[in-house]
Amino acid sequence: MSTTMEKTNLRKGLNWRVVSWLLAGMTALTVIGANVHLVHVATGSQPECVNHLKAEGRDGTYRAAASSC
Repeated sequence: MSTTMEKTNLRKGLNWRVVSWLLAGMTALTVIGANVHLVHVATGSQPECVNHLKAEGRDGTYRAAASSC
């Protein structure tokens, strides 16, 4: 009788272990896939030149260090 219970307990523990590994693997693949997508979008897109609206020499305003155009 104890052998049957040991097999049942082992099977339950093994199932949770497998489920835990599958969830961890799926999470890792999702994170890796998201990073690959972000790198692909970042390297594949080139924003066009945009005129800067802020004048040079004004304190407290942000401006691009150098225009890429």
